Amino acid sequence: MNPGNRRNWLLLTFSAAAIGSSFSLIENSFNRFIDNALPNLTTISSFRRPGTITILSTSGKIIQKLGPATREKVPNGLMPKLLEQAFIAAEDKRFYHHKGVDIWGISRALITNIQEGRIKEGASTITQQLARIVFLSQDQTFTRKIQEAALAYKLERELSKEEIIEQYLNNVYLGSGAYGVADAAWVYFSKKPVELTLAETALIAGLAPAPSFYSPLIDPNKALERRSVVLDRMHQLGFINDIQRHEAKISPLNIREARPKYLKSSAPFFTSWVAKKLPEFLTKEQLEIGGLEIKTSLNLSWQKVAQGVIENFSPRETEGALVSITPKDGLIRAMVGGRNFNATQFNRATQALRSPGSTFKLFPYAAAIQAGYKPEDILIDSPRCWGKYCPKNFNNKYMGKVSLSEAFEGSLNTIAVQLLDNVGFEKVINIANKLGVGKNRKLGTYYPLAIGAYEQTVLEMTAAYAAVTNRGQYIKPTLIEEIRGPDNSLIWNSKMQKTKNIQAISTDVADTLNWMLQRSVSIGTGKEAKLKERPVAGKTGTSEGGRDLWFIGSIPQLTTGIWFGHDNNRKTKSTSGEAAWAWKVYMKQIANEFPIIPFPSRPIN
Repeated sequence: MNPGNRRNWLLLTFSAAAIGSSFSLIENSFNRFIDNALPNLTTISSFRRPGTITILSTSGKIIQKLGPATREKVPNGLMPKLLEQAFIAAEDKRFYHHKGVDIWGISRALITNIQEGRIKEGASTITQQLARIVFLSQDQTFTRKIQEAALAYKLERELSKEEIIEQYLNNVYLGSGAYGVADAAWVYFSKKPVELTLAETALIAGLAPAPSFYSPLIDPNKALERRSVVLDRMHQLGFINDIQRHEAKISPLNIREARPKYLKSSAPFFTSWVAKKLPEFLTKEQLEIGGLEIKTSLNLSWQKVAQGVIENFSPRETEGALVSITPKDGLIRAMVGGRNFNATQFNRATQALRSPGSTFKLFPYAAAIQAGYKPEDILIDSPRCWGKYCPKNFNNKYMGKVSLSEAFEGSLNTIAVQLLDNVGFEKVINIANKLGVGKNRKLGTYYPLAIGAYEQTVLEMTAAYAAVTNRGQYIKPTLIEEIRGPDNSLIWNSKMQKTKNIQAISTDVADTLNWMLQRSVSIGTGKEAKLKERPVAGKTGTSEGGRDLWFIGSIPQLTTGIWFGHDNNRKTKSTSGEAAWAWKVYMKQIANEFPIIPFPSRPIN
């Protein structure tokens, strides 16, 4: 080659390289410009649909999912290959060859639709559909299609094909409340994805374009026709052979319909209360946007035990309620509002106003001890009237000279009213208010107050006893530990609460009360609640005519209140010993989770 030609070739080579580099720089710059204008894709793995709320237990187990949520997902790397192949055949046969948008597919669909004179084929790739599901609306506008294409290109640059197909299969809507293939496998066949047959896999893959139209629950014939189309496409792409296609085509539907997982709450009284309370923690906009994870205070294993106790130990067909609170933090660990949520959604733990009976005596005794009374002080138990009010003891029995602690152990009505009279209404009501009782519904200055004439909820009374167990420090009952948003950001946690803990009564008063409450269980009216080798502090309560049966008891780490009664307030023909016994049944099943520790010693003056 002569020198002139050599120079020309070198010039051409350098020019081509320069042009190529320029185009590459322009492409990279354009991609960076587009990428900066598009959403961050790191959130795709934690995607949750607008309006969805996931309610979790304290250990992170799912209790319920509300809204259009994916109930269950296939973990990364475990998606069955057959499912991937079926959806690729049904939705995007060139999935592994395009870069997000399939130009050949668009051209083919355009020609087909012109020939047919109608929209017969779509051209959105799986990548585009994923972009639409996660980042865009379903509006059929030109602007949205441009955004969809741009996002699809970005997805293909930042994620592998395997990551794209997995995310798509875990989020695509497949009808009947099923969001993703795991949901669909359960809803239509009561199976896990890995258990699906070829025929079942093809049927699910065929649902994606029009879930309602092809649903086997709505039109089995259309579902079978669509299944055959998917099987033919799988055969054309070499995913299955002739025999597999034939056997799958002649397979019956074998539908085994099931409700979407987590649609039904495993703790319905509690989660319905959580849903009701959420506007106190979140704005209307946050609730509408959704994608929320609510980590609650509920211990699911205790909740299961609690529900069984209320269902099986409610005496004489009464209704029941149970609340467990950890005194140190005020967190609600179990809540049962009735025997059967399906029969009635009325929550007897938070909504029912019931006479607390002798459990209310905690407050006049607390006020008396705070005023200087000691457990050894002697009072006279005898029939007595305050104006026209003449309280009677159980079975009309009176003990004459009796110590303060003996009166509490025996739950003597006359002594409780006497203490109220001696220390005054204001002091008793003030202590009750500080312990969270009587703040929402004002307590009246009437003598029957001393023995529980003013109705309260199981939650409020249990929280008051929890404060005594917590050495007099009242913590408002809390049902939520933390709330996280769509990007997993922390929106709220229990440490952010504006309300401060209240030292409602002094530690000495609380320790004295706990000593008396322990004696009430060991030798008094709460004997049915005794636990071997473990201290229990508690109090029974029975309203007039046995209409309400209560026991609120504590070990140092947990306070639990139980109530039994009829919704129509008729007599139960039973005693509060039934509630104490039910408390014992509940605690015996969960007590091994707590070390045996004593209550603080009673102060000696």
